[in-house]
Amino acid sequence: MESGLAYAGAAQPNHLLSPSRNLMRLLSPASFRDRREFPSSSFLKLQNQLPFKSSLQTTFSTHREAAVLSDPSETFELADINWDDLGFGHVATDYMYVSKCPKGGNFSGGELVRFGNIELSPSSGVLNYGQGLFEGLKAYRKQDGSILLFRPEENALRMWMGADRMCMESPSIEQFVEAIKLTVLANKRWVPPAGKGSLYIRPLLLGSGAVLGLAPAPEYTFLIFVSPVGNYFKEGLAPIHLIVENEFHRATPGGTGGVKTIGNYAAVLKAQSAAKAKGYSDVLYLDSVHNRYLEEVSSCNVFVVKDSVISTPAIKGTILPGITRKSIIDVALSQGFKVEERLVSVEELLDADEVFCTGTAVVVSPVGSITYLDKRVSYGDRKVGAVSQQLYTALTSLQVGLSEDKMGWTVELK
Repeated sequence: MESGLAYAGAAQPNHLLSPSRNLMRLLSPASFRDRREFPSSSFLKLQNQLPFKSSLQTTFSTHREAAVLSDPSETFELADINWDDLGFGHVATDYMYVSKCPKGGNFSGGELVRFGNIELSPSSGVLNYGQGLFEGLKAYRKQDGSILLFRPEENALRMWMGADRMCMESPSIEQFVEAIKLTVLANKRWVPPAGKGSLYIRPLLLGSGAVLGLAPAPEYTFLIFVSPVGNYFKEGLAPIHLIVENEFHRATPGGTGGVKTIGNYAAVLKAQSAAKAKGYSDVLYLDSVHNRYLEEVSSCNVFVVKDSVISTPAIKGTILPGITRKSIIDVALSQGFKVEERLVSVEELLDADEVFCTGTAVVVSPVGSITYLDKRVSYGDRKVGAVSQQLYTALTSLQVGLSEDKMGWTVELK
């Protein structure tokens, strides 16, 4: 181990053991009616049944860097980068988290190692058969310097559900969340100052074991790395311009469109690249059966607003259950909006008063125009719509600690 940072003890602590197979069945996608987005109440019920209750205990060596990281009350210096010029690109940070698991076993306690390249067999399941998942979430620095996470348990649960679909082992809910906390604190000098961006957190679950015939990999690696980021779209909170894709499709019924598997994203690159070459920000996909109903943008969920009613495509297996999507729905309902989750046709899109996208990377991104079959429709004189602005302000204020978290969604790191 390079960093001198590790969990206490080499053996798997009892509180990190993966849940029983009964809990695996509880968390399988089939356990949620219509395979819809997992509700927060399901996670709360799950917490009461988990066999592990105690917090993950960690220890740091006497290495100077480790000593600084082990006590958040100690002073530290921010990384020496231009915080005013952050885009959404990768910046190498200090540490990453790694844990391994044999097929049918439990993930190891895990360790922090210096950020760097990883070694994989040319015959690994992820390289040969795409057996891999990823997640995305953010850490924000508050005005007082403390750090907030936003709904990490939802990412943990979504990875677990995705692993069930992809025949992979997955870390327990508690290990996922505690590993996120550990990784962020180890890289806290890379969390941008308040108002300057966020620390993007990328958990990966990889079929790292060697396999030649088509089969689940014999070993899995759970890895987390982080990077400071600014806005996903260079426009920031400004209208983006989308083109509706009429030839390629992102997902099909019965496929993997509803889980965050790595293969879902390579499939959108061709259409996205062509769209960007023509000056569009991104691509909006239609369903593969009728080629009429909205699904999602390359990496975002989509919402349409008509007469103060907010509508978004229902989660039915081909659309990713976005955590920001789910949060925006709850925020909108709490502010008195009517929200409908249903089939939304492209005709409704073109007749909407306002359109916006949601996602971890973009948060809320207003849409200034949609182009469909060479017809271009603009919204709100290409200004940020009132509904988009209201929901963006409400959610981001909560995420960065500027408003009271009545939802119980944020986790403060200490």
